[in-house]
Amino acid sequence: MRIAVLVYDGVFDSGLSAVLDVLDAANAMGEEAATMGVELPDAPRWEVTTVGFQPQVRTGAGHLVTAAPLAVADEADLFIVPALAERRPSALLDQVAGERTRPVREAIARQRDRGAAVASACTGTFLLAAAGILDGLEATTTWWLAPILRARHPRIRVDQDRMLITSDRVTTAGAAFGHVDLALAIVRDRSPMLADLVARYLVIDDRPSQSAYIIPSALARNDPVVAAFERWARERLTGPISIPDAAAALGVSDRTLQRSVQRTVGTSPIRFVQDLRVEQATHLLRTTDLSLETIARRVGYEHPNTLRVLLRERTGRTTTTLRGV
Repeated sequence: MRIAVLVYDGVFDSGLSAVLDVLDAANAMGEEAATMGVELPDAPRWEVTTVGFQPQVRTGAGHLVTAAPLAVADEADLFIVPALAERRPSALLDQVAGERTRPVREAIARQRDRGAAVASACTGTFLLAAAGILDGLEATTTWWLAPILRARHPRIRVDQDRMLITSDRVTTAGAAFGHVDLALAIVRDRSPMLADLVARYLVIDDRPSQSAYIIPSALARNDPVVAAFERWARERLTGPISIPDAAAALGVSDRTLQRSVQRTVGTSPIRFVQDLRVEQATHLLRTTDLSLETIARRVGYEHPNTLRVLLRERTGRTTTTLRGV
């Protein structure tokens, strides 16, 4: 499989190196598998080329990277665009729509038009969106930038919970080190056994979801109604929470509250309250010796098993592992 990895001025160093390192490890381990006591018949190989607009490109951290001509990408099966080294929302939006990244957007659109698969992670999703190739598709990005992407590109079905999404041959991954998950998914698509081998040697944990890392208040602050709802709900986590009561307390209609929460965090008010309960329960599990029964009551659940199931569903971990014992 031929892969072109785009480098451009301001590219995120760790994202670029993570993709290259994981794919290089997969090639090396595919060749050496027999010496490790692992049988990998017909192990695939990835021909990875770093391409750019100039022979040398300066990364976000100021390092110089050598690149092959962009035309090489026209022979690739997969075009990878590592993230942009910018975490400030306003600056990020300015950059992805500005003249500096216009060649990047045009390169993305060209590769998509000729039928190549395209992939990116973290802030790179914003470049794909600005290039117009995500309209009507599902996509993810770093969880705390999801409300910004959702507001800027309403035609994209943004899911900040998932770590990796492939929709119509366009793959997007979550937060900064989601580049590791992205590269490992490329390996797994061709050889699950080799992907497992690479993950074990590089000590990469399975992270199918970003939900365990999400801070609800960070999402809520993107909208004043949602921020007020979050504060109101946190004060009442020990008991039942009524959405109509919340709307009345905030001076808005039920419909306005529903729309604001959906638009900002991509979910319903009820699920958002569940997220707040999970966050508080996880904090108590990690910082106290309280029983699960007591913690469940403190976050509004009469039966501890209800909380146990919800924690497993949202975090992918058991109460024992969350407590760290």
